[in-house]
Amino acid sequence: MRHDSLQTFLRSGAAALAPGPVAMIFAEDAVELASTIRHHRAAGFAPILVFMAPYLDLPEAVTDACIRIDCDLTGDGAMVDAVNAVIAAAPGTWMYYCYNAEYLFHPFCETRTVREMLAFHAEERRDAMLTYVVDLYAGDLDAAADAVSLEDAHLDRTGYYALAREGEATDRQLDFFGGLRWRFEEHVPPSRRRIDRIGLFRAKPGLRLRDGHVFNDPEYNTYACPWHHNLTAAICSFRTAKALRVNPGSREHIRSFKWHNSAPFEWHSRQLLDLGLMEPGQWF
Repeated sequence: MRHDSLQTFLRSGAAALAPGPVAMIFAEDAVELASTIRHHRAAGFAPILVFMAPYLDLPEAVTDACIRIDCDLTGDGAMVDAVNAVIAAAPGTWMYYCYNAEYLFHPFCETRTVREMLAFHAEERRDAMLTYVVDLYAGDLDAAADAVSLEDAHLDRTGYYALAREGEATDRQLDFFGGLRWRFEEHVPPSRRRIDRIGLFRAKPGLRLRDGHVFNDPEYNTYACPWHHNLTAAICSFRTAKALRVNPGSREHIRSFKWHNSAPFEWHSRQLLDLGLMEPGQWF
């Protein structure tokens, strides 16, 4: 199904948002759009909203697996505004957002759906989940000029760290760094170097996403409750690698993303758990 604007969808199709969990995929281009939709469909998201420019083609193989919403994502705050509009339309619904060529992994996702995981998370009185954006990149940039290759994907095994978050109401909040945005930070604006994103959350009246992938409710931005560790997840993403290869200012300075701490990505939650890139919590 295709809608010519988000407003049109919310007027005529907002009922499709219940019961969720809803996935919102923002297509900056057509790279791996079909695989992104299929991955999140298999994870258990329904419906899947795909926001994309009218001139982009949605692969025919996935047209029945999502709801297409035509929109302009180039304006400042376009993604944030779209997420906030969907939040306002479906309070109480669990939601997730990502870009094309990004793939959500949660602990034991091979045998447990995202719906099961969120049900457990809600029982622990949590309404949001911290996700780490783990950079993926092709091992051979001669074979994959845009640094995107599902078959030759790599990630960094080490180089991740956290700093205390400054400001008011920042209890149990940290700024996380690492991956390509750390190794090639001279090509990344300081405001875009963090790898933490509150990617999963339950909508409620008055909730607003802000720039920086955080919310206006401080508790939504925490990594755990005050009593014990909670679940976290990982969004494995080619987005930074793709941007560094497309941007003329960085492309000529990067011959390879591989280094001595690169490892082939196994497309399995066990690898991410072993590397400490997500947390299974106390009991899940």
